[in-house]
Amino acid sequence: MDNLDKQAEEIEALSAIYGEEFQIEDAEHKNYSVRILSENNKDISVTLYVKFPESYPSESPPTFQISAPHLSHSQKMHLSHLLEEEYLSSVGENVIYQWVERIREELQSFMANPTDEVLPIEPWEVEEIPINNEEDTSVCPTIVHGEVILDRKSSFQGHAAVVFSSKQVRQVINKLKENKKIYQATHNMYAFRIFHEENKNFIHDCDDDGEIQAGSRLLHLLEIMNAKNVFVMVSRWYGGIHLGPDRFRHINNAAREVLTSANMITSGKK
Repeated sequence: MDNLDKQAEEIEALSAIYGEEFQIEDAEHKNYSVRILSENNKDISVTLYVKFPESYPSESPPTFQISAPHLSHSQKMHLSHLLEEEYLSSVGENVIYQWVERIREELQSFMANPTDEVLPIEPWEVEEIPINNEEDTSVCPTIVHGEVILDRKSSFQGHAAVVFSSKQVRQVINKLKENKKIYQATHNMYAFRIFHEENKNFIHDCDDDGEIQAGSRLLHLLEIMNAKNVFVMVSRWYGGIHLGPDRFRHINNAAREVLTSANMITSGKK
């Protein structure tokens, strides 16, 4: 069988095995996802996003991203290393089923082992650089929510806050996730850009949350808008109809709308 036949056979098998937990995200670009639930707590899950290159499985592995809001950064890195090892042990063969079941095993181990506590969201490693003690308090910054954009049953909504440290970024993310609707969004991609007065430079980061390239696009938007000390997140609730490139337009528009309405954009920047 050639690669296309093997890919088609694998997709059919995954759909039969995992049912609604398996999703075709973008058939044209061969993007798929599988949601893996914890057996002990159905509110805890890992979503594996994969994309098939033309040379998979004969020569190349699928590209993948792991979305796991309740796992720590180190736990997600551990899962990534395991998937890479799994592929190297079976080069030339379909691996998605093995990947899913390996994640399921590790998720159960995380939940069962008290030393591997499931942690609040901490998807990056950035040095804590507060601007001053007054601005970096324990009080969560005020969050502004934008208008909802609807297209073919999918919904997009932006959320923004003024932040001065990575600690405040974490506070905003955790506060947003307290909202059940936002927590259950298909994707919660974000970016932030903070100016450090002492060094006269920016610290920044972003996260795709499974929507490949969305986080970096949001960060680029902040840069071209000359945003300073700003965090923006866009929640997307997938409606079952693929939007193709339009989804990135809606993500950018949702971010731009909430930043504009909250007056977080430098005057004169378009």
